[in-house]
Amino acid sequence: MRENSLGLVFGLLFAAALVGQASAGHADFNRHQMDDGLNPISLGRYLTSASFAVDVTENWQSEYLQFFLYIFLAVWLLQKGSPESEALDKAGRGSDEDQMVGAHAPASSPGWARVGGLRRALFSHSLGLVFGAGFILSWTAQSITGVAAYNEQQLGNLQDPVSWGRYLLRPDFWNRSLQNWQSELLAVSSMVVLSIYLRQRGSSQSKSVGAAHSSTGSDH
Repeated sequence: MRENSLGLVFGLLFAAALVGQASAGHADFNRHQMDDGLNPISLGRYLTSASFAVDVTENWQSEYLQFFLYIFLAVWLLQKGSPESEALDKAGRGSDEDQMVGAHAPASSPGWARVGGLRRALFSHSLGLVFGAGFILSWTAQSITGVAAYNEQQLGNLQDPVSWGRYLLRPDFWNRSLQNWQSELLAVSSMVVLSIYLRQRGSSQSKSVGAAHSSTGSDH
């Protein structure tokens, strides 16, 4: 439990937040139903509705986008004084020796770090690729559930539904996407810059309390 406490606690917090969102979203959805003179729906039906799915996936895709961009951009881009940045002389992919791959891999290294070819190339970029795939999948899910929820509103207002392609050009879709993207990108940029001058004692995301503001990356 102690050795996995960070992942476990965040997993439990995620589950609690999702349950809370489902409960609050169900209540809010039924309030709108009653305001429109329609019957409320059960929690089970709400959880399988496009309205709930689009609310969930629009947040997931922005989170995956945030980390996908950060993982790849942090390979080459630097921020002097931030523990979130590589050291100023270590930008780039690094040598095989630095990365402990191939002939430089110790016995404890993962098997794909010791081999060459496609397997090592995939493993070398697996973190970014998985987050990139997570973004694409959740973005696609958001667009599909979004057009379903949008068309429900269209039909309720006695208006014609739109196709998936036309929905992607609608302000509704981009409003949902961009309001989440900007908040996640603000959070990342705030963490990168504020960690130059501010500290959190004992946290792996902070420099040591007495480290110089100019110390960068792990050089603290």
